[in-house]
Amino acid sequence: MMLEDSEIIELFNSRSEQAISETREKYGSACLAISQNILGNSLDAEECVSDALLALWNAIPPEKPNPLRAYLFRIVRNISISKYHSNTAGKRNSFYDVALDELEDCLAGITSVEQEITARELSTLIDRFLGTLDEDSRMLFVRRYWYSDSVKELSERFGITENNLSVRLSRIRSKLKKYLQKEGYKV
Repeated sequence: MMLEDSEIIELFNSRSEQAISETREKYGSACLAISQNILGNSLDAEECVSDALLALWNAIPPEKPNPLRAYLFRIVRNISISKYHSNTAGKRNSFYDVALDELEDCLAGITSVEQEITARELSTLIDRFLGTLDEDSRMLFVRRYWYSDSVKELSERFGITENNLSVRLSRIRSKLKKYLQKEGYKV
Protein backbone atom coordinates (compact mmCIF):
# COMPACT_ATOMS: atom_id res chain seq x y z
CA MET A 1 0.00 0.00 0.00
CA MET A 2 1.36 3.38 -1.04
CA LEU A 3 1.66 6.12 1.51
CA GLU A 4 -0.15 9.42 1.24
CA ASP A 5 1.97 12.43 0.30
CA SER A 6 1.61 13.88 3.80
CA GLU A 7 3.04 10.66 5.25
CA ILE A 8 5.95 10.75 2.82
CA ILE A 9 6.68 14.36 3.75
CA GLU A 10 6.69 13.36 7.41
CA LEU A 11 9.29 10.71 6.58
CA PHE A 12 11.41 13.41 4.93
CA ASN A 13 10.96 15.66 7.96
CA SER A 14 12.11 12.88 10.28
CA ARG A 15 15.06 12.24 7.90
CA SER A 16 14.02 8.64 7.29
CA GLU A 17 15.60 7.12 4.18
CA GLN A 18 12.30 5.33 3.65
CA ALA A 19 11.06 8.69 2.27
CA ILE A 20 13.19 8.21 -0.84
CA SER A 21 12.03 4.65 -1.47
CA GLU A 22 8.37 5.57 -0.90
CA THR A 23 8.67 8.55 -3.26
CA ARG A 24 10.42 6.43 -5.88
CA GLU A 25 7.74 3.74 -5.60
CA LYS A 26 4.87 6.22 -5.89
CA TYR A 27 6.25 8.65 -8.48
CA GLY A 28 9.35 7.03 -9.96
CA SER A 29 7.84 5.84 -13.23
CA ALA A 30 6.18 9.21 -13.92
CA CYS A 31 9.42 11.04 -13.12
CA LEU A 32 11.33 8.71 -15.42
CA ALA A 33 8.83 9.34 -18.23
CA ILE A 34 9.15 13.13 -17.86
CA SER A 35 12.92 12.97 -17.89
CA GLN A 36 13.07 10.50 -20.76
CA ASN A 37 10.74 12.69 -22.86
CA ILE A 38 13.18 15.57 -22.45
CA LEU A 39 16.44 13.64 -22.74
CA GLY A 40 15.60 10.71 -25.00
CA ASN A 41 18.10 8.62 -23.05
CA SER A 42 17.07 6.17 -20.33
CA LEU A 43 20.41 6.19 -18.49
CA ASP A 44 20.50 9.98 -18.27
CA ALA A 45 16.83 9.98 -17.28
CA GLU A 46 17.49 7.55 -14.41
CA GLU A 47 20.38 9.74 -13.25
CA CYS A 48 18.15 12.83 -13.32
CA VAL A 49 15.44 11.08 -11.30
CA SER A 50 18.03 10.07 -8.69
CA ASP A 51 19.35 13.64 -8.62
CA ALA A 52 15.78 14.92 -8.20
CA LEU A 53 15.17 12.60 -5.26
CA LEU A 54 18.39 13.86 -3.65
CA ALA A 55 17.27 17.44 -4.28
CA LEU A 56 13.94 16.62 -2.68
CA TRP A 57 15.77 15.12 0.32
CA ASN A 58 17.80 18.33 0.65
CA ALA A 59 14.73 20.58 0.26
CA ILE A 60 12.47 18.90 2.86
CA PRO A 61 12.68 20.29 5.46
CA PRO A 62 12.32 23.31 5.42
CA GLU A 63 10.08 23.12 2.33
CA LYS A 64 6.57 21.72 2.77
CA PRO A 65 5.50 21.01 -0.80
CA ASN A 66 1.81 20.74 -1.45
CA PRO A 67 1.24 18.89 -3.68
CA LEU A 68 4.38 16.77 -3.46
CA ARG A 69 3.83 15.36 -6.95
CA ALA A 70 3.95 18.73 -8.73
CA TYR A 71 6.95 19.85 -6.66
CA LEU A 72 8.86 16.68 -7.52
CA PHE A 73 7.90 16.81 -11.20
CA ARG A 74 9.17 20.39 -11.42
CA ILE A 75 12.50 19.34 -9.90
CA VAL A 76 12.80 16.40 -12.32
CA ARG A 77 11.93 18.61 -15.26
CA ASN A 78 14.42 21.33 -14.30
CA ILE A 79 17.25 18.85 -13.71
CA SER A 80 16.43 17.09 -16.98
CA ILE A 81 16.42 20.36 -18.91
CA SER A 82 19.81 21.26 -17.41
CA LYS A 83 21.16 17.85 -18.36
CA TYR A 84 19.64 18.23 -21.82
CA HIS A 85 21.42 21.56 -22.33
CA SER A 86 24.75 20.16 -21.19
CA ASN A 87 24.31 17.07 -23.41
CA THR A 88 23.24 18.95 -26.51
CA ALA A 89 25.39 22.06 -26.56
CA GLY A 90 25.69 22.60 -30.31
CA LYS A 91 23.40 19.66 -31.17
CA ARG A 92 19.64 19.23 -31.56
CA ASN A 93 17.37 16.71 -29.86
CA SER A 94 14.40 16.05 -32.10
CA PHE A 95 11.70 15.44 -29.43
CA TYR A 96 12.34 18.30 -27.03
CA ASP A 97 13.48 20.85 -29.62
CA VAL A 98 10.48 20.16 -31.84
CA ALA A 99 8.12 20.86 -28.92
CA LEU A 100 9.95 24.10 -28.13
CA ASP A 101 10.07 25.11 -31.80
CA GLU A 102 6.28 24.78 -31.96
CA LEU A 103 5.93 27.43 -29.26
CA GLU A 104 8.62 29.70 -30.70
CA ASP A 105 6.13 31.92 -32.53
CA CYS A 106 4.32 32.65 -29.26
CA LEU A 107 7.16 33.10 -26.80
CA ALA A 108 10.45 34.97 -26.70
CA GLY A 109 13.70 33.82 -25.07
CA ILE A 110 14.97 35.23 -21.75
CA THR A 111 18.23 37.16 -21.75
CA SER A 112 17.95 39.86 -19.06
CA VAL A 113 16.50 40.57 -15.63
CA GLU A 114 13.70 42.58 -17.23
CA GLN A 115 12.91 39.64 -19.47
CA GLU A 116 12.95 37.33 -16.43
CA ILE A 117 10.25 39.49 -14.84
CA THR A 118 8.34 39.45 -18.12
CA ALA A 119 8.68 35.64 -18.15
CA ARG A 120 7.00 35.45 -14.73
CA GLU A 121 4.18 37.64 -15.99
CA LEU A 122 3.99 35.46 -19.09
CA SER A 123 3.69 32.38 -16.89
CA THR A 124 0.68 33.93 -15.18
CA LEU A 125 -0.88 34.77 -18.56
CA ILE A 126 -0.35 31.20 -19.79
CA ASP A 127 -1.98 29.85 -16.62
CA ARG A 128 -4.98 32.10 -17.26
CA PHE A 129 -5.07 31.04 -20.91
CA LEU A 130 -5.09 27.38 -19.92
CA GLY A 131 -8.11 28.13 -17.75
CA THR A 132 -10.01 29.23 -20.89
CA LEU A 133 -9.47 25.88 -22.64
CA ASP A 134 -11.63 22.79 -22.42
CA GLU A 135 -10.14 19.95 -20.38
CA ASP A 136 -8.86 17.93 -23.37
CA SER A 137 -7.17 20.94 -24.98
CA ARG A 138 -5.60 21.92 -21.66
CA MET A 139 -4.31 18.37 -21.16
CA LEU A 140 -2.93 18.26 -24.71
CA PHE A 141 -1.08 21.53 -24.17
CA VAL A 142 0.37 20.54 -20.81
CA ARG A 143 1.32 17.03 -21.91
CA ARG A 144 3.02 18.35 -25.06
CA TYR A 145 4.74 21.49 -23.77
CA TRP A 146 5.35 20.71 -20.08
CA TYR A 147 5.85 16.94 -20.07
CA SER A 148 7.25 16.89 -23.65
CA ASP A 149 5.12 13.93 -24.74
CA SER A 150 5.57 13.08 -28.42
CA VAL A 151 2.79 13.60 -30.95
CA LYS A 152 2.60 9.82 -31.35
CA GLU A 153 2.18 9.25 -27.59
CA LEU A 154 -0.49 11.93 -27.37
CA SER A 155 -2.42 10.65 -30.37
CA GLU A 156 -2.53 7.19 -28.77
CA ARG A 157 -3.50 8.61 -25.36
CA PHE A 158 -6.31 10.75 -26.78
CA GLY A 159 -7.41 8.27 -29.46
CA ILE A 160 -6.98 10.64 -32.41
CA THR A 161 -4.72 10.57 -35.46
CA GLU A 162 -1.34 12.28 -35.34
CA ASN A 163 -2.49 14.67 -38.07
CA ASN A 164 -5.64 15.59 -36.12
CA LEU A 165 -3.54 16.09 -33.00
CA SER A 166 -1.07 18.33 -34.84
CA VAL A 167 -3.96 20.45 -36.14
CA ARG A 168 -5.44 20.74 -32.62
CA LEU A 169 -2.09 21.75 -31.16
CA SER A 170 -1.64 24.32 -33.94
CA ARG A 171 -5.06 25.79 -33.15
CA ILE A 172 -4.25 25.92 -29.44
CA ARG A 173 -0.97 27.72 -30.16
CA SER A 174 -2.82 30.15 -32.42
CA LYS A 175 -5.34 30.84 -29.63
CA LEU A 176 -2.45 31.32 -27.19
CA LYS A 177 -0.77 33.81 -29.51
CA LYS A 178 -4.00 35.80 -29.92
CA TYR A 179 -4.65 35.67 -26.16
CA LEU A 180 -1.15 36.94 -25.37
CA GLN A 181 -1.43 39.74 -27.92
CA LYS A 182 -4.82 40.74 -26.50
CA GLU A 183 -3.24 40.88 -23.02
CA GLY A 184 -0.50 43.20 -24.29
CA TYR A 185 2.31 40.65 -24.57
CA LYS A 186 4.53 41.37 -27.55
CA VAL A 187 4.71 38.26 -29.73
